[in-house]
Amino acid sequence: MQSSGVSDYKKLIVWRKAHALALNVHHVVGKIRGSRYASLRSQLMKTAMSVPTNIVEGAGQKSRGDFGRFIGFALNSSSELEYHVRVAHDFGAINLTDYASLSSQIIEVRKMLHGLLKRVLSARTPPRQVRAS
Repeated sequence: MQSSGVSDYKKLIVWRKAHALALNVHHVVGKIRGSRYASLRSQLMKTAMSVPTNIVEGAGQKSRGDFGRFIGFALNSSSELEYHVRVAHDFGAINLTDYASLSSQIIEVRKMLHGLLKRVLSARTPPRQVRAS
């Protein structure tokens, strides 16, 4: 069985970006008021946390295929998050500035996840890592 090639998920740039996205979603969700938005707040947090969490889970897998499966889960969660952010804006729960900022981050993370998935499944090059600070 071939290793996933990731020794420390914190070195993955995509995880860093996904983590920052989750923190930013948390900040925006904190500004949403009203009991009628309780389920929307919950869904926003759940899907935002799911993206970096799946990267972490995938990095701990024994094979590249399993890692790729979890990257696929992270991609799906990013798409779901994008929809929840759109709905939050359309409901008037978040302002245009927050909507645009979160949407931009989601798109960036999703592009990076697609690239990582392609590299992982090709099994030719290990996932890109950066030096620990």
